[in-house]
Amino acid sequence: MAQSSNSAFFNLKELKDLKAAYETDGLSAAVPLIQKKVNDLTNTELHIAVTGETGSGKSTFINVMRGLRDGDKGAAKTGPTETTMKPTSYPHPNLPTVIFWDLPGIGTTKFPANTYVKEMNLDKYDFFLILSDCRFRENDARLAKEIKKLRKKFYFIRSKIDNDRDSFHKQNKHFDKDKELDKIRKYCINSLKEQGIISPVFLISHFETNEFDFPELNDAIKSNLDDIKKHVFLLSLPNITLKIIEEKRKDLKNRIWMLATLSGAIGAVPLPGLSFVCDIGILVTAIIDFRIYLGLDDVSLQRLANTTGKPVSQLKAVVKTPLVGEINEQFVKKLLASTTYFTVSAIELSLDFVPIFGSIFGAASSFLMTYKFLHGVLDDLTENAKRVVQVAFDSDLH
Repeated sequence: MAQSSNSAFFNLKELKDLKAAYETDGLSAAVPLIQKKVNDLTNTELHIAVTGETGSGKSTFINVMRGLRDGDKGAAKTGPTETTMKPTSYPHPNLPTVIFWDLPGIGTTKFPANTYVKEMNLDKYDFFLILSDCRFRENDARLAKEIKKLRKKFYFIRSKIDNDRDSFHKQNKHFDKDKELDKIRKYCINSLKEQGIISPVFLISHFETNEFDFPELNDAIKSNLDDIKKHVFLLSLPNITLKIIEEKRKDLKNRIWMLATLSGAIGAVPLPGLSFVCDIGILVTAIIDFRIYLGLDDVSLQRLANTTGKPVSQLKAVVKTPLVGEINEQFVKKLLASTTYFTVSAIELSLDFVPIFGSIFGAASSFLMTYKFLHGVLDDLTENAKRVVQVAFDSDLH
């Protein structure tokens, strides 16, 4: 079970060590511990296994989760026959530490069930997504049991549910969609029960990712990851709803106090005309990273345009921030010299973001101003990202 996110990525022992280091030797002793955590957030790998029978849509699912279309550069190969002859890795285009693995279906002639577990090296994956476009069979349940032995999480996904809905509509234009979908869900759950597996089943469409059970699937996965891997998984999600964007903002805020501390403490040089010091390189990197995570870089906007069928110019037209241009040290220095991004009041800086610490970092003006700056940057980018999503999907998405 995932730990509480109230620790802002630090567990209780780490917070105590951080406090002890600060109280004994000051900020210089705490900085290496904070830097290590920032590095963990950047470098932690998440390995996601996707498996299922031939034709269940594994490859298309992997592409959708990475914001790609079938056939795009770097997309998983799709086809009506089994195209996966060995575990194949597909790194996320924005976060290469998030790696989706397309596994061959269990129980095929080439990969019989009795040797599948050993050959697929199942212990290397963080969790498993088991897809079917009809009912779950004996081999699916067998795989789940083996995964359970490894104390790993698995999620059953009934794919191509939009095909079923469209079929119902052709047969009866006045059908009750929720009722029919509930029948499919119960049928899948019961087919697993027959094989000795008690598990929820998520109904999804590869092409309507903000409909059916896709949001619930993402929530279920996040709830079973530790804080750092939950953060990594969240940032990898395509921006398809306002809720996802807002969750990203909330999670990225947990990074800001660490970045502000580092920026004010590592090799800092005073900025002309300002009363504080900071590491400009850290701020440049933070802006670029936040922009990518929120889908506002050129490559991400083009991918979104491709998947939604909207001209990329239409998406860019609603982006009203200088933060999507070239980001370099000169640009950041100009922003720091203005008041545009200093939007967080002293009252809001009660520093409840650092449990146990209270306000030990709040006294330094360098920390305070850098913290305000990054908050302003994040809020600006978030609001622009929300406008892009609303235009991309022609609605006020929740």
